[in-house]
Amino acid sequence: MESPTEQRIAVVIEDDADIRNLLRTILVQSGFSPILTSNGEDGIEAVRVHQPVLTTLDVQMPGMDGFAVAKRLREFSSTYIIMLTGQSDEIDVIQGLDSGADDYLVKPFRPRELRARVDSLLRRPRQVGGDAVAAPAPASAPQAAPVDQVPPAAFPAPVEPAPPAGPPVVHVPPTVTQPVPVQAPDTQLPPAPPAVPTEPPPGPVQHAAPVAPGPGSAGISPRGEGGSGEALAWKGLAADRATRVATVDGQMVDLTRSEFDLLAALLASGRRVRSKADLVLTLRGEGYVTTYYVNDADKRAVEVHMANLRRKIGDSSTTPRWIETVRGVGYRLTAD
Repeated sequence: MESPTEQRIAVVIEDDADIRNLLRTILVQSGFSPILTSNGEDGIEAVRVHQPVLTTLDVQMPGMDGFAVAKRLREFSSTYIIMLTGQSDEIDVIQGLDSGADDYLVKPFRPRELRARVDSLLRRPRQVGGDAVAAPAPASAPQAAPVDQVPPAAFPAPVEPAPPAGPPVVHVPPTVTQPVPVQAPDTQLPPAPPAVPTEPPPGPVQHAAPVAPGPGSAGISPRGEGGSGEALAWKGLAADRATRVATVDGQMVDLTRSEFDLLAALLASGRRVRSKADLVLTLRGEGYVTTYYVNDADKRAVEVHMANLRRKIGDSSTTPRWIETVRGVGYRLTAD
């Protein structure tokens, strides 16, 4: 079990000394203990030794670039990777996400935006050895244990009051009074006439027709074991948000955090269209909040994640079985 201090370690892989110092200041203000490295080899070794929860990774470095470093890190670590690139070209963003990065920022970046993106990543569960682990939280003061968790020895045994001094009290049982029978009068009421069954009016018998599911449900049904209600299924495609396990026709599919989040969002939405901007905010953990700016590169990143998701579940964009593209808008589940 990791301690709170270990959970808040961050590794900085950056060859520019000024940016390294800036990142150290930002991470310290965010509650991290940063480990600074200046090249890819040292950064990989630092991640291997310290097992950080967060890693910032520069793309353009001498020797091993950031894309190669991210692929190496993904072989043994589940650290959150924020890639920093000096170029806003679409190909750089796509290559960074494909190499294993969770998010990216274009230099020069704003410190407040970096902190916001770090907070968004930490709200996502980590994937360690195939099991979902809750995102770490900063260390806080210990709280008092609930009353129902305190061992019985912590409470004093109840002391019953001693009886008052004096002669013993004799309890006299109450006298039971037998009921006196009452003589019924000679006159009795006539018996009630027998009930006559009421026959239904003549005519055909009408049965209530079963209620069909509404069009907005899209056939989505909870499928969690034990009735957890955390699993959603659609035509053999399922995603359990409690265990973060995705299956296709009962076979488990290995998805990244972003791919699983996209799949769960679409399954929960049914036939309602989810726009690319909406899905960008979903990946950031912001839901429908529109505080942060969504640019074309962000939307392109969603397209890359969606293409990878379709490839892994065996879906086609031209003849989709599960996820169809609404041109110019976004994505939704296919019809029945």
